[in-house]
Amino acid sequence: MIAGYRLELDPAALGFPVSAYVRVRPGPGQLRRIAELAASIPEVTECYRITGEDCFIMRVYAPAIDKFEAVLDRFLLYGQTTSSIVQSTAVPPRSLPLPSAPAAR
Repeated sequence: MIAGYRLELDPAALGFPVSAYVRVRPGPGQLRRIAELAASIPEVTECYRITGEDCFIMRVYAPAIDKFEAVLDRFLLYGQTTSSIVQSTAVPPRSLPLPSAPAAR
């Protein structure tokens, strides 16, 4: 099943040069609130529930470091954040490899 098409835009060209991955460890009872907050912030373009010490990993874009900091501050009411700012892209987003067709007999 093909779910649709994907349009790739350059975030820096759109005014969002700061790109980061943010891990969030919710405080007690805050799991649902973190997910709701992430969904309400436009700078959060992806948010996944994950295994491990942290419960979420998010992709965040911002126009400047101070704006990125403001996004992080919104989560600090509900848990701890750990962020990694992207310096460069070693492997750009790409499609999954398609399974090969069975050989004809």
